[in-house]
Amino acid sequence: MRRRVVVTGAGCINPMGHDIETVWQNLLAGRSGVDYITIFDASRFPTRISAEVKNWSVADVGEDPEVWRFRARHSRFAAGAAKQAMRASGLLDTAIDPVSLGVYLGSGEGGQDFDSFAKMMAAAMDGEQLDIARFTRAGMESLHPMTELEQEPNMPAGHLAGMFNAQGPNANCLTACAASSQAIGEATETIRRGDAEVMLTGGTHSMIHPLGVTGFSLLTAISTRNDEPTRASRPFDRERDGFVLGEGAAILVLEELEHALRRDAPILGEILGYGSTADAYRITDIHPEGRGAIACMRMAIQDAGLQPHDVHYVNAHGTSTTVNDKVETLACKHVFGSEAAKVPISSTKSMMGHLIAAAGATELIVCLMAIRDGVLPPTINLENPDPDCDLDYVPNVARQARCDVALSNSFGFGGQNVSLVVGRYRPH
Repeated sequence: MRRRVVVTGAGCINPMGHDIETVWQNLLAGRSGVDYITIFDASRFPTRISAEVKNWSVADVGEDPEVWRFRARHSRFAAGAAKQAMRASGLLDTAIDPVSLGVYLGSGEGGQDFDSFAKMMAAAMDGEQLDIARFTRAGMESLHPMTELEQEPNMPAGHLAGMFNAQGPNANCLTACAASSQAIGEATETIRRGDAEVMLTGGTHSMIHPLGVTGFSLLTAISTRNDEPTRASRPFDRERDGFVLGEGAAILVLEELEHALRRDAPILGEILGYGSTADAYRITDIHPEGRGAIACMRMAIQDAGLQPHDVHYVNAHGTSTTVNDKVETLACKHVFGSEAAKVPISSTKSMMGHLIAAAGATELIVCLMAIRDGVLPPTINLENPDPDCDLDYVPNVARQARCDVALSNSFGFGGQNVSLVVGRYRPH
């Protein structure tokens, strides 16, 4: 029998709140975390809205802000979410073999120092010519080495290892919007095969910066509904025009079941199944027939030893882009067959925006909360149903419902697809 993997702690920081319970209650209330961008001056950008984390500091979780001064925004988010998760699991007060504790994150790039870059360019321009020597000299004077180091995607995983003396396996993946779901799946496999007893896993990201907003604007992937920020993210709605950028972190403590039971740890749920596929189609477009999405959902359900009819709720990737929502709907119809219309599906991105590399882990925590409370979060702003999106998306209002098994989908640019199945823990 393979080793079972359970969730014994979780933490999150995102636009809906700075802890799990606040986030969960705001989701159930159908509130939106979308507003105008304040992190930088976006007044001349096509999109001027995002879902930001506001009024939070590492000091809120007992960390010294001076120590984290030059560490990137996403590193700080990861530290905060991980501190919550470790505290909830009881591991902050429990001595374990440090080699048995590992880290596997899905994390994006760190902070981009655009102010320094602008100064470097201004100093280097000589008419229409770029003076490389002056550019380099200005960079040596203005750039901070830690700021540069923090651009590496592996840095949050390294910080967490240092914080908790995690000397076991340490890795980071960046498979775009599927990153933190893939990290959870791979962390699960690490425990299953016996390479660790406990894994800190999840994701962290912030792309609310000029480069991120510019890139997604050029891809025409983000909403330009600037006059109605809270109504901009509208998955499965006929009038959707793109996703809204969000930011944050979500960290889970995964633990081998017997290890958790020996220390009487709280068990929030069990990771039952993991599926990972590639569309092998186009870099920015999901396959129009959903072949990668269909395959990874089926793979995750099969890995869980279940059948499609055993799934009580699907947390959709549900980005609010025209193509994704249509194709994800099609994929769900293939996977669930004649029962597809009876399976509740919702997109919490309608409220918190798209957290990119941190999205999947955040949405898996949402699934755990749905299982715990028997309540399904809504898809808000679903006002004009799209004929191509004709399933049950729990429109606008949360719903009481039995939920013992949930499926979470994450589909990323580049054609990466990950599905996770999580269930209520049952001794057997």
